[in-house]
Amino acid sequence: MQQVVDLQNSAELQALDVVVLSIAFDTPGEQAQGAAESGITIPMLSDSAGTVSQAYGVLEWAVASGEPGHTFVLVDKDGEVAWVQDYGSPENRGVMYVPVDEIVAEVRAHLEP
Repeated sequence: MQQVVDLQNSAELQALDVVVLSIAFDTPGEQAQGAAESGITIPMLSDSAGTVSQAYGVLEWAVASGEPGHTFVLVDKDGEVAWVQDYGSPENRGVMYVPVDEIVAEVRAHLEP
C-alpha cells in the first residue's frame, strides 16, 4: 500500500494532471479497510473477477495467485493505453515498490506533448 500512498502524495505526479487510482483483486471491503489504515484517498477499485485486468492484458504477468503483480497502466484522454509496465514479475525486475520519481518520469514521457 505504500506505493499507492506515495503516488497519491506526489506533487510531481499531481502536476502532470493525471488521475491516479488503484485496481486490485481485493474485495471492496478489503480495499476500504486497507485505504483507511493507510490514509489512502485515491479511488480504490475492486476487480475481484479479473475482468479489468484481463481487458488491459496485465494478467500475462500474474503472480502465483493468478492476480496481477505490480503493473502500471497509463490511459490517455482518448481512452487509449499509452503505456503499460509491469514491475512485479521476475522477468520485469520482481519488485513491489517502484520509486515515485521513476513512475513520474515514465508517465511524463508517455503523455502527449
